[in-house]
Amino acid sequence: MTISSELIQITTGTIGSLCFGILFNMHGKKLVFSVIGGFIATGLFILTSHFVSSEPFVYFIVAAVISLYSEIMARILKTPATPIITTALVPLIPGGSLYHTMAYAFNSSWSEFWEKAVYTLKLASSLALGIILVTAAVQLTLKPFRHKKN
Repeated sequence: MTISSELIQITTGTIGSLCFGILFNMHGKKLVFSVIGGFIATGLFILTSHFVSSEPFVYFIVAAVISLYSEIMARILKTPATPIITTALVPLIPGGSLYHTMAYAFNSSWSEFWEKAVYTLKLASSLALGIILVTAAVQLTLKPFRHKKN
């Protein structure tokens, strides 16, 4: 990839996060920090792709980093982390892979369909696993510090 195509990818990923943030009715600081998360996610995805050959592992790394970012921002902004994570990770949704999976199914190219379907599931599972592991780790870490209500 050339630098100009990487800048286009980062720009469109950031704009995608902005649009989904608006769609989710986010305003003010929540929207700003969600869009920054989308910028970081896209940039980190491109950067990590240069060093890691396994795309599912790249998805996992980016999802884990963005989940940690979202948990931190959620504490700072006193808001749930879910909208921030969702908005920030929108650029990483494997839409192209899913499109090709469905195109193979409609063309009855079953061997290509299964190959692409498994790959798409790997990408989606990597995103989910990155989110789940970090979110669970944060929840377990913060559990002793929560105040019990009487």
